Amino acid sequence: MKKVLFTSHVANFVKFNKPFMKWFQEQGWEVHYASLDEEEIPYCDQHFKVDFNRSPYSFDNVRAYFQLKKILKREHYDLIHCHTPMGGVVTRLAAKSFRKNGTKVLYTAHGFHFYKGAPKRNWLLYYNMERFLARYTDCIITMNEEDYQAASAPKFGAKCVKKIDGVGVDLSRFHPVSAEEKSALRKEYGFQDEDFILIYVAEMIPRKNHAFLLEQMGELKKQIPTVKLILAGRGDLLEQHQAYVKQQGLSSVVLFMGYRTDVNKLFQLADVDVSPSFQEGLPINMIEAMASGLPVVCSKIRGQVDLVKNGFLFFLDSVDAGRDFVDKVKQIYLNDELRASMGKKGVEVARRYSVEQAVEKMAGIYREIER
Repeated sequence: MKKVLFTSHVANFVKFNKPFMKWFQEQGWEVHYASLDEEEIPYCDQHFKVDFNRSPYSFDNVRAYFQLKKILKREHYDLIHCHTPMGGVVTRLAAKSFRKNGTKVLYTAHGFHFYKGAPKRNWLLYYNMERFLARYTDCIITMNEEDYQAASAPKFGAKCVKKIDGVGVDLSRFHPVSAEEKSALRKEYGFQDEDFILIYVAEMIPRKNHAFLLEQMGELKKQIPTVKLILAGRGDLLEQHQAYVKQQGLSSVVLFMGYRTDVNKLFQLADVDVSPSFQEGLPINMIEAMASGLPVVCSKIRGQVDLVKNGFLFFLDSVDAGRDFVDKVKQIYLNDELRASMGKKGVEVARRYSVEQAVEKMAGIYREIER
C-alpha cells in the first residue's frame, strides 16, 4: 500500500488538508500526519507528534528535524506534502536524502512571508530560505498570482510551480439566504432588521490589523447610526482591542464573539465583509463571505486582490485610508442595488474556490508528480 505524509506546524491546519487526505484514502493510500499538537485527526491512519516551532530561531526545530527523519526512515513514504513555513522547512530538510529513493515532496505556500511591501528582514530570511529549499522540492504550490510569479522566476530555481484556487470551501455551508431567513437569524442572535452589520472573521494578531477597523468605528457610527461590527476570532490582542472599544464607548457597536463554529450563520446575517489585513495568502474567510452573498471592503494586498474583482479595495498606506474605508462602507449602506450586485458577483467568483474544484485540481497535481 502506498503511503502519504502530511506535515504542518500545528494540527489545526488539518482543516485545509482534510479533503485531500480523504481523497488519498479513497484511492487506497495509507495517510499519516505529523504536527506539534496531539489531537484526533480525521482521514488519518497515524498521527505523529513532532516538535515544530513557528520561530525559525527555535532549537525545537532541530529536535523536530531528527524526530521527523526517524519517522521517514521507518515509514518509507511515496509522497510527502508539507505546509506552514517552519513545517515546510524542517520537512524538506529531513526528506532531502529520501528523495534519492523516489519519495516526492510537495510544499504548499499559503502566503510567502516575503511579499511586496514586506519588511526587508522577511526578504533576507524567508526569500533566501525558500529559494534554497526549492531545490529539495518536487513541486511548489501557490495560491495567488504574486506568489506564483515569485516562485516561477528563474532565479528562484523551482523545478515545478503550480497555482491553485485555494484549498476549497464547502459551498453547501456558505450560501446566500432569503430576506426572511436573514431576519430570523438576526432575531436568533439578538440583532435588529435595521442593523447594518459588518463582519470580520480573523485571529486577533498584528497582521490582521483589527486596530485600523476599530479606529474607524466612531466615524462609521456617526455616518451610519445602526452600524454594528462582529469580530469572530480570538488571539493575543483580544484584551487590548476590548479595552480600546470600552474606552471609546463603542461596546454596543463592536461585538467580540470569540472563536466560532457557526461563521456560516454569522455571514448570512451580516451585510458587508471587511478586512484591513496587512498580509494574506488567499483568505478563506473572504471566500466564505463572498459565497454567502456579502459585498467586500478590504485592503489592497496580495491574495485579497486575487479574489475581490468586484468589491471595494483601499490602500492601507494612504493618508486617507480611514476616510476611504468609511466612504466605501457608506456607499454600500446607501445603495441597496449596489450591495445586491456586488454580492451576486461575489457568489459567482466563489464558485471557483469550491472544495470539489480544489480536490480535482490537487488530484491532478498529485498524479502528475507521482509519475
